[in-house]
Amino acid sequence: MTKTLALAFAAAVSVLAFVLLGGEVLEGDTRHFDMALLRGAQALRNAYPGMVAVMRDFSGLGSTSVLTLLTVLTVGYLLLMAQPRTAVLVTASMVCGAILVGCFKTAYGRWRPDVAYAAFAVDGPSFPSGHAGMSAIAFLTIGALVAESRTRAAERAFFVAAGMLVSLLVGISRVVLGLHWGTDVIGGWAFGTGWALTWLLIDRVRVNTPAKRVSDGWP
Repeated sequence: MTKTLALAFAAAVSVLAFVLLGGEVLEGDTRHFDMALLRGAQALRNAYPGMVAVMRDFSGLGSTSVLTLLTVLTVGYLLLMAQPRTAVLVTASMVCGAILVGCFKTAYGRWRPDVAYAAFAVDGPSFPSGHAGMSAIAFLTIGALVAESRTRAAERAFFVAAGMLVSLLVGISRVVLGLHWGTDVIGGWAFGTGWALTWLLIDRVRVNTPAKRVSDGWP
């Protein structure tokens, strides 16, 4: 019960953070912060040109093709382990999450930083970052699922931390490359974390719900 409440609280905080940040973005109150990060990222790339290739590799971990492959492999493994309901939850989490990110991008209508600040040109809406949001959903969900299968606390902590680290690297790479405003990535992390925790909560509640039995008076 304690873990369930902790998941619910963390999910609520993440969603609230996303909503509040979205309001600040719409009002333009984050522009000074975003521009400072954008200029800092540009200066960093100029000082260390080799960083661009490294950041592109990290960014690729949050691409649609990589996350789709990761989801397919995870779902296949869950089906192999006779966990079809969890497989459905993972699939629903990723598909619905991608749809929502697209809807948010359209609703907020924020555009990416000027190409003069970016390592290369990318078109399309900017808030929230799809790479940051979807990588948070995928890697946190998978990390948590793997952690649940381990018995030692250190192992569980490692897999959850690994999922968080990959998500962080993907988001940071988008800012360093100048492809997103900093608040795009923060918003993506907030939404992705809240969404992943929500589905993990659904899975935990489902697992912990006692089966209905005739002997207990259930129809």
